[in-house]
Amino acid sequence: MSQPPPLSADHVFRNRRDAGVDLGQRVRAAVDSDDRGPIIVLGLARGGPVAREVADAVDCELDTLVVRKIGAPGQPEFAMGAITHGNHVVVNDDIPRRLGVTTAQFDAALARESRILADREARYRAGREPLSLADRVVILVDDGLATGTSMSVAIDAVRAAGASRVIVAVPTGPTDIFEQMRAAGADQVIVSVTPTPFHAVGQSYADFTQVGDDEVVTALERPNRP
Repeated sequence: MSQPPPLSADHVFRNRRDAGVDLGQRVRAAVDSDDRGPIIVLGLARGGPVAREVADAVDCELDTLVVRKIGAPGQPEFAMGAITHGNHVVVNDDIPRRLGVTTAQFDAALARESRILADREARYRAGREPLSLADRVVILVDDGLATGTSMSVAIDAVRAAGASRVIVAVPTGPTDIFEQMRAAGADQVIVSVTPTPFHAVGQSYADFTQVGDDEVVTALERPNRP
């Protein structure tokens, strides 16, 4: 399958499903001739609807990987780091020190996000065990990347779980995300559109309504389309 034509830097997707369909075509073309092992798509939780479309396009299994940002005290959207399954933690350089965050404050934030992560995984999986990643090509999908913190910890986690190859695939992100994700350990990075200048993931979507837990569960439970 040949690669779809590139999108303009100012392209706007209708919604996450539209973005997932486009991304799925690009991923399918990239992995068509890949013989490094069976493929699995992992959707970072809020990227579940996008990941569903990618899994349909590639015709492979879909699972979720919940990643929680560790927000700074009083600034929850300012990520000091992130945590995912298996207590894999990535800290953003020396941000806690520069913000004057004490060890006790960081540990409290980490513990809080660990509890939320466990609750989310239990809800999304509904008792199902995580699928094995050993000797598999893992495609990590989100609805977009800004800082790359969550994706970096995801890469670390799937490497530790024995993935044979790690591909990061997102509909939108800044131009430097390719270099950043490769530095974080990705073997390949696939991005549909790279806005210039890049302000936020939402600028590439006409509808960027927050994804609810029920929508993630539905995406995971829906069987692959033929």
